[in-house]
Amino acid sequence: MSDERAVDIFRKTIADHDDDVNFPSEEWSFIKGIDEGTLDINDPFINFKTKLTATLFFYHSIYPEVRAVTDILDDDDEPCETIRSYTISIIWLVVASGVNEFFSHRQPSIRLSSSVISILMYPSGKAWEYFVPKVDVPWFGGKKIPLNPGRYSFKEQMFGTILSGVSGTSVYVSYNIVTQKKFFFNEWADFGYQLLLTISTQCLGLSFAGILRKFCIYPERAVWPTQLPAIALNRALLRPERNEVINGWSITRYKFFWITFAAMFIYFWLPNYLFQALSTFNWTTWIKPSNFDLAMVTGTVSGLGLNPWTTFDWNIIAFVADPLAVPWLTIWNLYLGAFVGLFIILGIFYSNYRWSGYLPINSNALFSNTGEPYNVSKVLTNGLFDMEKYQSYSPPFYSAANILIYSAFFAVYPLSFFYNSYKEWSTIMNAYKMMSEDIIETFKNWSLKSFIYTNPKAFAKFHDPNSRMMRKYKEVPDWYYVLILIVSFIFAIMTVKVYDETKTPVWGIFFVIAINFVFLIPFSVLLATTGVQLGLNVLVELIVGYALQGNGVALMTLKALGYNIDGQADSFASSMKVGHYARIPPLAVFRAQIIGTIIQAFVFLGVVNWSLSNIDHFCEKGQSAKFTCPSERTFFSAAVFWGTIGPKIVFSGLYPTMQYAFLIGFGIALIFIAMKHWGSKYSWYKYAGKLEPTLFINGILNIYAPYNLGFITPTLYASFIFMNYIRKRYIAWFEKYNYVLSAALNAGVAFSAIVIFFAVQYHSKDVDWWGNTVMYKGVEGGEGQQTLHDISLTDRGYFGPERGHYPRP
Repeated sequence: MSDERAVDIFRKTIADHDDDVNFPSEEWSFIKGIDEGTLDINDPFINFKTKLTATLFFYHSIYPEVRAVTDILDDDDEPCETIRSYTISIIWLVVASGVNEFFSHRQPSIRLSSSVISILMYPSGKAWEYFVPKVDVPWFGGKKIPLNPGRYSFKEQMFGTILSGVSGTSVYVSYNIVTQKKFFFNEWADFGYQLLLTISTQCLGLSFAGILRKFCIYPERAVWPTQLPAIALNRALLRPERNEVINGWSITRYKFFWITFAAMFIYFWLPNYLFQALSTFNWTTWIKPSNFDLAMVTGTVSGLGLNPWTTFDWNIIAFVADPLAVPWLTIWNLYLGAFVGLFIILGIFYSNYRWSGYLPINSNALFSNTGEPYNVSKVLTNGLFDMEKYQSYSPPFYSAANILIYSAFFAVYPLSFFYNSYKEWSTIMNAYKMMSEDIIETFKNWSLKSFIYTNPKAFAKFHDPNSRMMRKYKEVPDWYYVLILIVSFIFAIMTVKVYDETKTPVWGIFFVIAINFVFLIPFSVLLATTGVQLGLNVLVELIVGYALQGNGVALMTLKALGYNIDGQADSFASSMKVGHYARIPPLAVFRAQIIGTIIQAFVFLGVVNWSLSNIDHFCEKGQSAKFTCPSERTFFSAAVFWGTIGPKIVFSGLYPTMQYAFLIGFGIALIFIAMKHWGSKYSWYKYAGKLEPTLFINGILNIYAPYNLGFITPTLYASFIFMNYIRKRYIAWFEKYNYVLSAALNAGVAFSAIVIFFAVQYHSKDVDWWGNTVMYKGVEGGEGQQTLHDISLTDRGYFGPERGHYPRP
């Protein structure tokens, strides 16, 4: 490589990756120094480093994380779609979908991630390799295909990971079904309704993922950091590695994984069962359990979790975000937002703003004016809001944490849309340009053959190493996704027309599809680069609440579509990126996703209905195995607050200042756009530029009600060690072991949790001792004072507006 070519590669890299939060800072300084001439390229050492770095950038990847999990060459003859890969992945898809749905109602939830499924598939594939006969079986068109194609390959494993990985994202309408059954008592919500709603929401997301390809899959800066550990794990299992010593470590990734997995499998029995105080390590409240203020500020169970060390439980450390996968600056911004949010919540609570002092500080529940859980049936007639009943019962009230969360939601939509669109404007515009060119080219050269087999050559316009290697494979025609969109849309209409008890108009479906399309790209770009996801659930709640005043079920139905379209699109797009990194043909990825989606839907429906019928005290507080349904409670509260009661009442008298959060979010967007445009020439921008406002607010949204700061504090420590210190100082160790360690820890927790539940928790065998009870003593455990003000001491016996004079639309 010549000096001139190396400099040209650096200049193109600088142009393409300006303000890229994932670009290694030391390498950025180096290539900027070469480009600006502050480093002497004629120096032998600098010259060698220049050519080596340029070679890595051009032939492998600019990101060390990506280099750690991808191959520099691709073997397109390696088996991928085989009878073996389909059979094994479908079996484990069924298992994972069932387990993930089952534990999704637990606090905190436990999941069989794609990494865990990979561990299960690997021995299955090896067993097939050794024991299944090497014979050919008849196939369509007189062809024969091998039942056992020989050595179990890396591409078979990755294809199976993508197919079974569909189970990694829970089916969002689980919230609808559980909430309608347990809280709204909608007996009409039978299997037919559930199936139509599930298929329509899941497949609409898949159709939108096809749109995302040119925005969030092909571009090199779309790293998808949360997907890298799964690829690293599979490489450790199936790719041979040379004998080498890395920072004093010579152990193979394969052995390292199994040792770490076994250690976590054994250790997790301590915080999850034998010594639960290690999980809920609220040691600050042990000092004086009866102290109300201490519990509110530092408590992990009932408080806000301001505690320097809150857990020894990896499930909690990695709960908000995987600290060994999500970039350090992302975790730092999330933590900073949560930290500032804690003091805002304290201000709301102790000032008794909008009567929040009469309620628990950090609850996600909805309350009446007597402090009891809100009984929505008392304000309904034939499923719709009844003003007379409402005036004689109570308005709904939010806790201090929920007041902040919903205000933050209203601020984050205009902020993220305008700011991220500005920041990624060139990426978005280039993708739109390529999409329009493809559409024009498709119509010009249309034929039945091109409709089925067309290869739009999308990768030809992307020149990073991964895209160059994918050019040999045919892309999925856009028409495939259009067809899925049409069929899913028909299913959605059938849902609301056949089951008219939802009282949901068809125009609402058009609306949620349109609003998802508007926000899809900026939100997905954010996820692809930072690993943080935003949803449209609250925005849909607000708009639908205005349009369909008094109808909570309609709001839940449209919310399922409004949130899940983008949520599923992001999930499917992330799997497409995994296929991109692993060199899996796009058509194979498409087949895996559509098959996995249909199978998951039926497994999910079976499990959720079994749970509703067979788990004692399901979704009740204090449920022995922690199946308290925290997400469903939030879902129910939102349905009542924004659907049954409606934003007109909320903004007119209950929480009038919330509506100004939209203006605040827009104002913050303008400030940060101005900073990015003009601030780079000032020295202070070196530090201020690291603040990502969308992530900052997302720290509030991800943490509070019912969780707290204690769920991200240890995440911050672990992220600093691995994603900052080790990534900078021990890059070779990081590339070889970091993501394998992440996968092993998560897998150990998941397997251990399953064994613990069915061995000693399903039929309760409690270990009753100090280490399992100390964290629930005093105020933390519900003893004594639980709110700032005592409702019983009020003159009326309730708080808020005068009965009969509650706020009206």
